[in-house]
Amino acid sequence: MFNWIVSTIESLGVPGLGLLMLLENIIPPIPSELVIPLAGYLSAQGRFSPILAFLAATTGASLGALFWYWAGRRLGRDRLRAFATRRGRWIGFTIDDLTAAEAWFERHGGKIVFLGRMVPGIRTFVSIPAGIAGMPVTRFLLLTAAGSALWTGLLMTGGYVLKAKYDLLATWIDPISTAILGLVVLAWLWQVVRPRQKTRG
Repeated sequence: MFNWIVSTIESLGVPGLGLLMLLENIIPPIPSELVIPLAGYLSAQGRFSPILAFLAATTGASLGALFWYWAGRRLGRDRLRAFATRRGRWIGFTIDDLTAAEAWFERHGGKIVFLGRMVPGIRTFVSIPAGIAGMPVTRFLLLTAAGSALWTGLLMTGGYVLKAKYDLLATWIDPISTAILGLVVLAWLWQVVRPRQKTRG
């Protein structure tokens, strides 16, 4: 998986980084914790501008979040819960994910839109209850972009500072990331084949 991410960024450059971050926020298995530090490392090597890489990653993450926001706003709670129950398991979007995201949003409101950008698992689906609740899109984008920018900046700085040591990390990052991907695939297969659960109220 590590090598695939490296080849994607190296072949597509900054737009490829933005694309990976957009996909990471729509379909969770692409980890930003691996993508963004790598972008910082490649920027330190002079492969591309760190500023452009930062802007591309932040923009891609924000657009990916906007996808789920509009899903929540256009489809509404009942239709999304019905979709999560019948078809959501095909894309890793379960009724439990939606219930958890709604609970987080009800408890924390706009704060979770900002802070959720930095929490794996939460950041993908926290946009949905914001859309369902009708949060103004401008406020949603500002909170999302701010949270994404902070998360991207922290991870890129880490990758940039590592520089030459990143090559050493790659020797163990690759098998670990491959193992994680394998677990994600197994979890997805389990969601697909297990018996459906009844919709919760």
